[in-house]
Amino acid sequence: MNVLFVTLDQFRGDTLGVAGHPLVQTPTLDRIAREGVRFSRHYSQAAPCAPGRAALYTGTYQMNNRVVANGTPLGAHAASVASVARQAGYDPTLFGYTDQGLDPRAAEGSDDPRLDDYDGVLPGLSVGLYLPESQAGWIQYLRAKGYDVPSGWAPALRGEPDRHEDDSLSGFLTTRFLQWLGHQDSGWFAHLSYLRPHPPYAAAGRYASMYDPDDVELPIAPADVDRHPLHEAALSIEESAAPTTEGAMRHLRAQYYGMISEVDAQLGRVLRAIEDRGEWSDTVVIVTSDHGDQLGDHGLIQKLGFFPQSYHVIGLWRDPRRRAPGFTVDRFTENVDILPTLADTLGVETPARCDGRSLVPLLDGLDVPWRSAAHYEWDYRYLFIGETQDQWPRNRSLSRRNLAVSVSDDAAYVQFGDGSYRCFDLLADPTWRTPCRDTARVLAAAQEQLVWRQEHLDRDLTDMVLGRERLGRWPLATP
Repeated sequence: MNVLFVTLDQFRGDTLGVAGHPLVQTPTLDRIAREGVRFSRHYSQAAPCAPGRAALYTGTYQMNNRVVANGTPLGAHAASVASVARQAGYDPTLFGYTDQGLDPRAAEGSDDPRLDDYDGVLPGLSVGLYLPESQAGWIQYLRAKGYDVPSGWAPALRGEPDRHEDDSLSGFLTTRFLQWLGHQDSGWFAHLSYLRPHPPYAAAGRYASMYDPDDVELPIAPADVDRHPLHEAALSIEESAAPTTEGAMRHLRAQYYGMISEVDAQLGRVLRAIEDRGEWSDTVVIVTSDHGDQLGDHGLIQKLGFFPQSYHVIGLWRDPRRRAPGFTVDRFTENVDILPTLADTLGVETPARCDGRSLVPLLDGLDVPWRSAAHYEWDYRYLFIGETQDQWPRNRSLSRRNLAVSVSDDAAYVQFGDGSYRCFDLLADPTWRTPCRDTARVLAAAQEQLVWRQEHLDRDLTDMVLGRERLGRWPLATP
């Protein structure tokens, strides 16, 4: 089997046609869903990019992998989708980026240039096309074609509406992948890591005008009362506060939808090429995202905080060997489930440190015991590093700058590191603006989260006992 592992950066789970969105058009993603399985309540486990990807790639919650910021190193001991693919005999090849910083303990001295930023490649991946944050390769390509492109990735992306969509960042990545694919035998593994629909909110070429802002729905307004101080703080920050005028808000959403349709079209090129090679019936396709986007909901943009728009993401899995396709799984699924499902699919052992569960029983339509809530975390200490006197290796003030969320059918419970909490009544109001006043339900939600944390404490060396008979499983036997 071939494996096509696709990440679409900052892709909300509700912004695709098959999910019932009234406006956005995603024919390629809709097709993958029809020919596979769509997970309607699929969640990433952290934000921003590096934390979200660390959970996705390693199958571990943030409380265990401890990647809390763009810049936090990923431990060298971590098993990942790359190591699982290699164990199964593949040469997993990257097109794009992974945002995983080097473990300093694996560096070649303190002057190792890989320590200069977090924008590294996940260990175990070969590189077909590396697009670091600078997007230097794409910018050089544009300049060679005669475009006047400013320096810096953000200005270059803001100019996408003024260039033909064939020269978009997503198009550049797709073309390079197709060139690579033309030289591969069957049995390839490719990770296509698209940046879009990540901001700047500027779609490429004709997609910038594909959606009329007047047709775009307005976001969920922030609650009038009882807003948590963290929410208040985010509303006061220019980078995270939504536009204040209706016109600007509609324009932002229209551009986001345009970016989605453009990257969907580029993914369509990929599917057609695989079909032309006669390999579509032999290709597993996985599509998800590292996190979502507030898109104006609750007065916020980008990805942050505790609201679900930043964590509810796209989740598609197509395996032509599984049962009749085209159904939707409404159970709570998580990005930490991707790694164990991949291991199960490829016939190798799931890494011992993995926190997720294999989705294969759900892919087969089986009614099996499953989790009753989805979970995610946001550790925002990185916003305060360097501002207090109590610094590394132990800053107790920073250690309280975090939150954990549990989302069940009837309630959303948010526990803050400072001891405060919020519980939203989803039966009364699914928009997360109505507090739950039933103390019994609040207690049940808090207990569920506590049990979740206790169940998933790091098991690196805990499930064994030293001795001549070596009781228990030796976890280091699995990478």
